[in-house]
Amino acid sequence: MLTDINPKLPMRDKKVTSEFYINKLGFKEIGDYQGYLMLQKDKIEIHFFEFKELDPKENYGQVYIRTDKIDDFYKSLLAKQTEIHPNGKLDTKPWGQKEFSVLDPDNNLLTFGQRI
Repeated sequence: MLTDINPKLPMRDKKVTSEFYINKLGFKEIGDYQGYLMLQKDKIEIHFFEFKELDPKENYGQVYIRTDKIDDFYKSLLAKQTEIHPNGKLDTKPWGQKEFSVLDPDNNLLTFGQRI
């Protein structure tokens, strides 16, 4: 029955969010509405809702995104000078995943993982 999940994350500034996801992570815009943004990369779709009063230091938004080419994706982000989370460099975890993490401009944590 269930077919997809599209997380909704808070954003303070639609332009800043859009530029980060498009220029740094390679997403494309698939919807831009008043106070709402929809972005997609491959089979992943993330929605954003406007929350101008958001304090990034108090934002705990998180998404775990699975990939099948984590090394290539990681290298592509480094080539675009995308900042990798200081505690989230590419690493093999004890739970059988190879992972790394990135924080977006609103402090939403994006963790990318591949089963090893």
